[in-house]
Order: sequence, then structure tokens, then C-alpha cells
Amino acid sequence: MSWPAPNTFVTFCKGLTLPTVSAVFTEAGRPALATGESSGWAWVTHDAYSIPVGASIGGLARDITGYRHADRVGHPDRVESVFLASTPACECPHGQNYMVPHCAEHPCQFTYSRGGFVETCFNIGRRRESRRAGGMADLLVRELLDAGIVGRDVPKYDTDPGFNADGAHTVRIIADHFGLPSPPLGLGPAGSSTAAAAGPQP
Repeated sequence: MSWPAPNTFVTFCKGLTLPTVSAVFTEAGRPALATGESSGWAWVTHDAYSIPVGASIGGLARDITGYRHADRVGHPDRVESVFLASTPACECPHGQNYMVPHCAEHPCQFTYSRGGFVETCFNIGRRRESRRAGGMADLLVRELLDAGIVGRDVPKYDTDPGFNADGAHTVRIIADHFGLPSPPLGLGPAGSSTAAAAGPQP
């Protein structure tokens, strides 16, 4: 699996049509760089540094699932979104505390939202998945534990210090859990990888 190009934001949305998703971002002054629709998900991409405040895309990805846009969908509680950022993980001192919002230039690399609220969010690779937040912070913990990415005893990191450094294993887990479509993650048929994992660079 490969991430999108560096410094790209990707928002996947289920429960809204692509025209609706595109319209919400355009009306907010954040027109998409690219769009698509597949496997029940509509998706839009943005260049992280071509917009005034990068974190606003992550905020829109959360807000689009809430009642603010209830007039566009019959059941807003059924709208969900997955936000991925291929920007570097925040290294700001306050960004290391997962309960404090990250800086505008470095939003959390993964956020899952539903009903207008962040259900789970964390940064990816280099054991950052251990710092999770949100109303359902442990939503993916079983898969992460099974893959040896988090936990008290993670021998993979002892035998291979570079294990999951680029977050490729984590991105695979996220894509499989939510059934995200191939574009724009570089996935082939049935979720097979078609490109070397590039991952967000620290």
C-alpha cells in the first residue's frame, strides 16, 4: 500500500454522495484537488500546504458527519468519515500530548468521525498508535494488538527497530477495517498492494 503524495489530506465519507461531499468542501473555501467514489465511499483530496489552515480540512471531515449538514442527508447519524494526512506527525511539544489538539500544520494523521464527533484518532508509525484519543479511542486496538503494533509486549520492535516505521501496517489495518476503496491509497484488486509503502515521513 502507498500513501498519497506527501503533504496530502484525504477525506473518505460514507453516507453522502460525492457531489454533496465536494460541495461542502467547496462552500467552505476548500475545493478538492481530486475526487472519486467507490465501494460506498466518496473521497476528496487536498494539498496540505495550499490552504491557509491545514487543520480545517480535518475539522470539515469531522463536521460533515454531524447535524450541521442534516438537510443534505436523511440520517446524519449514518454518515461517517475517515481522514488521513500524509503530512509529518506533529513534533510540537503540545502535539505529543494526544489530549491536546495538534498544530494547524500537522493534524492527526488518522481520524475517524461519526455523528459530528471524533470517534478515534492517532498518528501513524513508530509506535505512535499507542497515543489514541476520541470517544472510541480503542476502536482498532484489537487489530493493532494482533499485528504487534501496540501493547505492553511488542517483540517485533525489539527484533526490528524499523518495524512499521512508515506506518504501512497501520494504514493496511485502517483500510481493511473500514473497507476503504483503492484510490487514492494505491491498493489493487481485493486490497492487494500495488506499490511500495511510502508512509508519512517523520
